[in-house]
Amino acid sequence: MSFDDQPLVSVIIPCYNHERFVQEAIQSVVDQDYQNIELIIIDDGSKDNSVQKIEEMREVCEKRFVRFEIRYRPNKGLCKTLNEGIEWTRGKYLCTMASDDIWMNYKIKVQVLYLEENHESIGVFGGVKFIDIAGNITTSVSRETKKFNFNDIFLHKHLLPAPTGLCRRDKIVNVGGYDENLVIEDWSMWLKLTEYGGSLDFLNEYFAFYRRHDDNLSSKIDIMHTGRLSIIELYKEHPKYKHSLFNAYIQSFMETEGKDKNLLKKAIFISPIFIFSRKFMIAFKLLLRGI
Repeated sequence: MSFDDQPLVSVIIPCYNHERFVQEAIQSVVDQDYQNIELIIIDDGSKDNSVQKIEEMREVCEKRFVRFEIRYRPNKGLCKTLNEGIEWTRGKYLCTMASDDIWMNYKIKVQVLYLEENHESIGVFGGVKFIDIAGNITTSVSRETKKFNFNDIFLHKHLLPAPTGLCRRDKIVNVGGYDENLVIEDWSMWLKLTEYGGSLDFLNEYFAFYRRHDDNLSSKIDIMHTGRLSIIELYKEHPKYKHSLFNAYIQSFMETEGKDKNLLKKAIFISPIFIFSRKFMIAFKLLLRGI
């Protein structure tokens, strides 16, 4: 695919207090083997030297990208920052990147080619390798190629790692962007995107390194659990509401590594019928190992 044939891809990097990591994140976008990219970085009121680190990358970014923007302002929060970035983008495809993550250099090219050939697909994701603060790989997550619809996502039967995503920008705009009142912005977005059809697809290929440390929301189980429940309540009239609620408690139980048995009890109280599900059986085996 020549440059003239490449659809514009918009990349948004929201940054908050990641002076140690942000340059590595930016460099991984610079190193993409896909050329037609616009990069928008919004510093969300960092209190460290993040802005200085970003500015040090300005010259290389202005040479590399068809459009490069740096914005910085007082803190507004992640979802407001992402929505602000979306308003400034103009690409056919859109991806967001945490300022402490790293992309494989083939990520965008592979994903664009896939979406150009799969018009019913709204977005595409892939495997992720987890790294620690020093950049050492600790574990990885992948699976076979699969398409996920709304019910898959609502019932927590999906694997769509946020650091790996690339979606059709018009679809994100049409659903109103990110919900600024919710904590788990990615799961909420995946549900909105697929609610009326289409799929989010997982490719059996690694696309990103995801850095795990104490600042990650995914490490704060209580906040994640409450966030899931608030999103599920938006679909209270959906026929799979109770099943989704049951699975949310099971998911949180597994994230505690089986330590919070109350979560398992609450799941059973919601609806005992789902104790025969595969997800519950996995959780129950985790419980037995801890006894």
